[in-house]
Amino acid sequence: MSFSERSGSPTVDPGPAVDEPLAAKVIAALRRGGAFLVVGAIGFLVDAGTYNLLVFWGGEGVLYHAPLPAKIIAIAVATVVTYFGNKWWTFAHKKSDNPGREYLLYAVFNVVAIGLQLGCLGFSRYVLDLSSPLSDNISGTLIGQIVAVVFRYWAYDKFVFVDSANQSANDEQHK
Repeated sequence: MSFSERSGSPTVDPGPAVDEPLAAKVIAALRRGGAFLVVGAIGFLVDAGTYNLLVFWGGEGVLYHAPLPAKIIAIAVATVVTYFGNKWWTFAHKKSDNPGREYLLYAVFNVVAIGLQLGCLGFSRYVLDLSSPLSDNISGTLIGQIVAVVFRYWAYDKFVFVDSANQSANDEQHK
């Protein structure tokens, strides 16, 4: 029994919970977006550093004659680093009870994002017939990276790093 019920005072129902103010939502989104970009920049450095160590360390690295496997290794190492950076920093407010599911989806969405980048480059090269270093860097690196980053952030937020409570509620709605 509450104090108001014992004292005979009428209880006032505050109604539905007041939503977080728009400014607080914007600040939280900017913080998460900034953290996501920092984690991505670290991942980029890990990718580039790993690749260059494998291919060019000491003039001819251990994978000098195998640049594609070296790139696959570099991407895999960077993916692990960015997964934990995003899990523990960018999306730390979302708790999951299934890390295996998280990492599998994270890897799948990274493959899709790589495809988006390659699609931008391929469109520029084979549809628009642009093949200069400038056009390749604008389409593949700049535009492709922007498209991939936006996609990754959306996919990670909606599908990868989800609260266990929200995931259970979504599962119940789809039954």
